[in-house]
Amino acid sequence: MACLKLKKFEEFLQTVDGFENPKVTLEQYVTPSHIASHMLYTIQTNYDDLENKLVLDLGCGAGMLSVGAALLGASHVIGVEIDPDAIEIFKSNVEGFELDNVDCLQWDVLELKGIEFNLKFDTVVMNPPFGTKQNSGIDMEFLRIGLALADHSVYSLHKTSTRDHIKKKAIEWKVKAYVVAELKYNLPQTYKFHKKNTVDIAVDLWRFEVR
Repeated sequence: MACLKLKKFEEFLQTVDGFENPKVTLEQYVTPSHIASHMLYTIQTNYDDLENKLVLDLGCGAGMLSVGAALLGASHVIGVEIDPDAIEIFKSNVEGFELDNVDCLQWDVLELKGIEFNLKFDTVVMNPPFGTKQNSGIDMEFLRIGLALADHSVYSLHKTSTRDHIKKKAIEWKVKAYVVAELKYNLPQTYKFHKKNTVDIAVDLWRFEVR
């Protein structure tokens, strides 16, 4: 499956089920198949960071990135998700693709901070909460934890408006970081407070080198 063409890969991801009842407190939004496919395809074709790699998906939700990483040849993928409802959908998606190398751990990503793991992951991927609903800074907490758990690289989506802040943090944390893709995140009307049917948000795909 690692040699999938991008168009076919996106078609596969379009069949991944999203949240049935998204929770605003967890900022639950499905990673669009267009974003996920281009993100993961870039990670594999440009950096060879998925095929035959041990991959961690932090805040995996319904499993879009986990399923995609497995389809592109990851040796094993582990998702971490706090919401049991999302995990049920995650499991259903994994079963639908008949993947036997994808698992999900129910855990609060923020509680992974400070935990010592004997095993580190080759690659960490994430679409973290952007921190827009009473949880400012949570995206950077996810990123710090991802860096602590990665042996090689971390890929993370962040609002383009935070680019300068992330650059400063990368210097502070002494990690090499750069934007590898600029994308448009099409955010559909998901919650009652959303006034528009859809909004395009400019997002950056960052690559952080741990070594």
